[in-house]
Amino acid sequence: MDAGLVYIAAALMIGFGLLGGRLLEGTARQPELGPMLQGKMFLIAGLLDAVPMIGVGLGLFLMFTKA
Repeated sequence: MDAGLVYIAAALMIGFGLLGGRLLEGTARQPELGPMLQGKMFLIAGLLDAVPMIGVGLGLFLMFTKA
């Protein structure tokens, strides 16, 4: 089970790295769009981070209500 959590954590880190890299590429190509791209990046980062938290919350809810 611990190995699975490590894989999920690694996937999230890779996702954040790719997201940040794309932000830098887009800002380098069109600097005037930097603030808009940064806002969208933070929105997507929040959603990317929220999905595992929602999954943990639902898992705990189901675990404690089915007992």
